[in-house]
Amino acid sequence: MMNKVEICGIDTSKLPVLKEKEKIELLNRMHQGDEQARTELVNGNLRLVLSVIQRFTNRGENLDDLFQVGCIGLMKAIDNFDTSQNVKFSTYAVPMVIGEVRRHLRDFAPMRVSRSLKDTAYKAMQARERLTARLGREPNVLEIAEEVGLPKENVVMALEAIVEPVSLYEPVFSDGGDTIYVMDQISDHSSGSNWDEEISMREAFSRLSDREKRIISLRFFRGKTQVEVSAEIGISQAQVSRLEKAALAKVKGEL
Repeated sequence: MMNKVEICGIDTSKLPVLKEKEKIELLNRMHQGDEQARTELVNGNLRLVLSVIQRFTNRGENLDDLFQVGCIGLMKAIDNFDTSQNVKFSTYAVPMVIGEVRRHLRDFAPMRVSRSLKDTAYKAMQARERLTARLGREPNVLEIAEEVGLPKENVVMALEAIVEPVSLYEPVFSDGGDTIYVMDQISDHSSGSNWDEEISMREAFSRLSDREKRIISLRFFRGKTQVEVSAEIGISQAQVSRLEKAALAKVKGEL
């Protein structure tokens, strides 16, 4: 799908890929006031933008939005590139596109985080990339902290601050029609108003057999699927399903 992004009905996979010599010629024409040359430069480098935004596909952002932001970075690169320097246009443009996308992700994140904390997080991510390439493995937090010259606690706080929030309705797992969501695994013990319900619940569970207790514990307190429970207990998935429904019916009846 990444190679078939459409802009104004145009399939970008069919757009031309310019050679370096062609880019320089178009840049020189653009500097002389040729607007058509600028348009050709943009169209001829849209695939470069596509290749860059693939790095950000796991951020939960709309790819069309990221593509448009990347195009802004591309146009800035086109307008500011100095043809007298002995540098390839793509070498200059890629960091510009990445920077524009990162600014967008930083400024339009679902949760507002201070600029200094975001800057620390992005420095830490850049350091992690450098260390991974240098060490040939994923660095730990202490190594990242030493690389950026900051306390480990600051790095941990910054990285956690930019993690995408998870919806309470995010499915933890789905076993056919039996889906458990994040909110199903969250409890609130701050209020003592439901103590009588807790006592009733414990009494109801105490009347279950050992196997039923184990199944309920594995399914709803440890988040395992019926298939995983069947493998752990040594019975079929159908038996797990039957015993689970029977146990829940018993608990409901007691309550």
